[in-house]
Amino acid sequence: MPSADVIIVGLGAVGSAALYQSAKHGARVIGIDRFEPPHQHGSSHGDTRITREAIGEGLEFVPLAVRSNQIWEELEAATGRSLLDRNGCLVIAPANLVSDHHGSKTFLADTVQAAHKFGIAHEQLSTNDIRRRYPQFRLHGDEAGYFEPGAGFVRPEACIETQLSAARQLGAKILTSETVLHLQQTKDGTVEVRSDKDFYSAANVIVTAGPWINQLLGGEYAQLFKVYRQVSCWFAVARNAGEYVPDKFPVFIWIVGNRPRDMMYGFPAIDGPTGGLKIAAEQYDATTEPDTVDRAVGGDEAAAMYAEYVAPRFPDVSSQLLRAKTCLYTVTPDAKFIVDKFPGAENILFSSACSGHGFKHSAALGEALAQQVLEQRSRFDLSGFGILRFAGG
Repeated sequence: MPSADVIIVGLGAVGSAALYQSAKHGARVIGIDRFEPPHQHGSSHGDTRITREAIGEGLEFVPLAVRSNQIWEELEAATGRSLLDRNGCLVIAPANLVSDHHGSKTFLADTVQAAHKFGIAHEQLSTNDIRRRYPQFRLHGDEAGYFEPGAGFVRPEACIETQLSAARQLGAKILTSETVLHLQQTKDGTVEVRSDKDFYSAANVIVTAGPWINQLLGGEYAQLFKVYRQVSCWFAVARNAGEYVPDKFPVFIWIVGNRPRDMMYGFPAIDGPTGGLKIAAEQYDATTEPDTVDRAVGGDEAAAMYAEYVAPRFPDVSSQLLRAKTCLYTVTPDAKFIVDKFPGAENILFSSACSGHGFKHSAALGEALAQQVLEQRSRFDLSGFGILRFAGG
């Protein structure tokens, strides 16, 4: 059996980072993915992902987001690729709204609290402030805003490609179109990995299988991960198209009501005025499975999104759908990550997919996972993401 110091199962956002960081630390490392990453079957595609450093989902995420941005910038400097655009992020919500979004009852206030605690540059805006600065938004009059100038977006496919390429240059072996079927820790402590093509062994295995985590973890733990199909749409800009490019229009998160589905978000026209605006909401009504999910987006779905979320708030954006994509959220009961060992297997570490807000943390999380299995000092304590928090432990 081919042997390695570390095997990474799943090479999406976190897995590609863990592979790169393991190779960077001198480990013999193998990465295995059932597709050819970057791909569009999981949660790490769609041209853009929001990055912000004041995290309303919890203070524990802030150091991961800050470090991830540093890693993106280090990779940009080393490769010349464009990975991170800090064009600013605007969070909008009714000033006194109490709701449940990504595990936070008061997302806007929690974001402001995180910015104050960690000294993150920001501005708090009134409805009139937002109207004057960003007339592209049609407000109702009861909104408050948070603007973080150092936030923006990352390009997920480019980030994954760059980390995989760097890992390969450092000696990592990458196996694609290969599905891991079973993991087992032996009596001598090594881990045997069986795929649909071969057998492997390693001193340690990191599982970052995204929505496929249930198929490998199984048992009683599988109930902790629910997979939801999400839709992103690119709508054409009918008027004032030049006002929607990145230097004039921020990334945004707009909480428009107290239902979980009422967190909408979007991006500037990153491909120029004719590229359209990517806008999405979130749904938690129906679960799915990654191997059987409907990946086609129907015209009725796009029309419903436009009518409910876009038309009342973006007067310059037309109903013309340029394209649409689906992605998957793998959500835990508290909308945070789970990072822990496989039951009875000290040398198999897993990180769950990230409840719909993970890409901004992925570079640092991959670094921390690599450091943990290689027994190196890490700047992050991941124990707070352990699985025992769901058992009162």
